[in-house]
Amino acid sequence: MDVMVQWDPTEEERAAFARVNAVASPETLESPTREIVTLYGEPTPESFAMALAASVEARKRTGVGYTTGEIHLTAADGAVGETSYRDVSGEIIRRELTIPFTVLKETAAEILAEGGQSIRRLLAGLQMPDWPEGARRALGFQYAAAPVGRNSDTLAMLREADAENFSDED
Repeated sequence: MDVMVQWDPTEEERAAFARVNAVASPETLESPTREIVTLYGEPTPESFAMALAASVEARKRTGVGYTTGEIHLTAADGAVGETSYRDVSGEIIRRELTIPFTVLKETAAEILAEGGQSIRRLLAGLQMPDWPEGARRALGFQYAAAPVGRNSDTLAMLREADAENFSDED
């Protein structure tokens, strides 16, 4: 996964601590899918890992390799947003996306365990004081492996499938 990480120290979006935008492109070596992560306030390895976790979980839920959309991350709501992708017939499929904060924390912990050192190095680069005045602080980051499935993922899928089998009319 190709990720562009931006830092917005102004905290313009007070409720959100991060935002993830996905840029559509077929996943090839020449043009990999790019996620644009914007961190608000003081960036931490945990907040960046949570943003990566939102992207990973969004990909899991759509079941396709690439999506477009915008996801806002807050401590109160978890990840909330929308994803869209083209199915095999070319039709655009849009889905509302809500990922609970607990799921994000589990995935973020796995991401930090795998690549915590490189995440810390990236954030140190973003926070270096020698950036030119007024320059947008943004760096590229490559994330190679998605965390493996957890039992909680299977349980969540079963609950979601079970919820679709209920009808309100009895």
